[in-house]
Amino acid sequence: MRNFIPAKKRVNVSPGESVRILRELQGFTQAELSEHCGIPQATISGIETGRINLGVERAKALAIALRCHPAVLVFPGWKITNAA
Repeated sequence: MRNFIPAKKRVNVSPGESVRILRELQGFTQAELSEHCGIPQATISGIETGRINLGVERAKALAIALRCHPAVLVFPGWKITNAA
């Protein structure tokens, strides 16, 4: 653990906001994203507004549909630096 470099917070974005941002950047409506990931549209709406927790399994399904790593959704706004 000598080479441990902590991640630094870059922006203050919630997991729900990260889902919404990625969804909109890819041009999906909530209904279209729902079709791609199998999560009900109402649940996606709840995640985006913070009423429903994202959770690991939902993050995995959404990450596949949004073509990103689940950590992008679960830990938005963090800058991860590589230990060389």
